Amino acid sequence: MRLKALILATTLALTPLAVHAQAADVAPPKFRAIKIVLIGDSTTAVLGGWGPSFCGWHVTSFVACVNLARGGRSSGNYRAEGSWALAMDEIRSGGFTDTYVLIQFGHNDQPGKPGRSTDLATEFPANMKRYLDEVRAAGGKPILITPLTRRQFIDGKLQDDLGPWADAVRKVAAETNTPLVDLHARSQAAVQAMGPVEAMKFAQRPPSAEVMEAAAKTGTTIAASTGVTAAPGAPTLSAQNNAAVEPLGQAKLAFDYTHLGVVGSDYFSAIVTDELSKAVPALRRYLIQ
Repeated sequence: MRLKALILATTLALTPLAVHAQAADVAPPKFRAIKIVLIGDSTTAVLGGWGPSFCGWHVTSFVACVNLARGGRSSGNYRAEGSWALAMDEIRSGGFTDTYVLIQFGHNDQPGKPGRSTDLATEFPANMKRYLDEVRAAGGKPILITPLTRRQFIDGKLQDDLGPWADAVRKVAAETNTPLVDLHARSQAAVQAMGPVEAMKFAQRPPSAEVMEAAAKTGTTIAASTGVTAAPGAPTLSAQNNAAVEPLGQAKLAFDYTHLGVVGSDYFSAIVTDELSKAVPALRRYLIQ
């Protein structure tokens, strides 16, 4: 009896060790996370764009959100300067179940920006298609975004100077079967509905009294720095030169009709998130709306 009791006690004592050894041989379940990489110009970038609020407030902890957008870049010089090579390293790095690449260009592809401009009919769509092909070849999942609207008005009507570039992106998306976030359409409708004065809250800095007064009285946005006025107290109704105020590099912390401050980043990142959840249903579980 004593021998049986001793055997039983030994067996009971060794059982937890055996169970522990078996558990150690079983690999824990893989942590499933995805990566989202943002590619584009200053209207997406950390300073001046919707990207910071998107990465900071609209993705869950199961998402690594990397903002590689840079101010003053077009679909052409983003690649030429080497930024795209850096992005490709990020896309190929591995370790995630999926890597989604959001691509938005257009502002700096417009004429009047030496070293940046691309031909709308040929270069711009070809550049966008090349990005898509290379993302897919690297195992990533590309998503196209139409360019964010500027906020310039004439007689209360929002000027659609980026419409042709938005159309080009829509066409590329359709031809390549690529998910599309139509930020241009949504932002155009929203800014037109609120009007020139209210839309000024989206800028990085408040407008001058002169700029605010002109918009309130005439429904027309004037250059942020108007220089000499036509008469004492009367602003010169001159349009802003976007090529001059959208520098190659970091966006300046100033008032303009293109770049976004915190309020603008929060507002338009919510639109991107909403449209993204519709365009790519697989991403909904990773987005915070």
